[in-house]
Amino acid sequence: MDLLTALELTLRKARAHGGVVRGLHECAKLIEKRSAQLCVLAEDCNQPDYVKLVKALCADHNINLLTVPSAKTLGEWAGLCKIDSEGNASSCNLITTKF
Repeated sequence: MDLLTALELTLRKARAHGGVVRGLHECAKLIEKRSAQLCVLAEDCNQPDYVKLVKALCADHNINLLTVPSAKTLGEWAGLCKIDSEGNASSCNLITTKF
């Protein structure tokens, strides 16, 4: 099993148990409280200030940071998309997510 597959399974399980936080504001609060265990950021994020902030907060508070290639994929894993009747993601919010 590769890293991305393991991450996908972990995020899906965490989401099922209410352990996923999404969005910059919520993520920053959790990192500042030092209660975050892992932060996941999309590599194709087009907001450099956002990327700098998340990386700096994680480094400052010793939170592990992983990057995934696509925001769309991360959105699917984080539950930010609609699933059609066949189980395929039909539309996703393209935002970076923190868990």
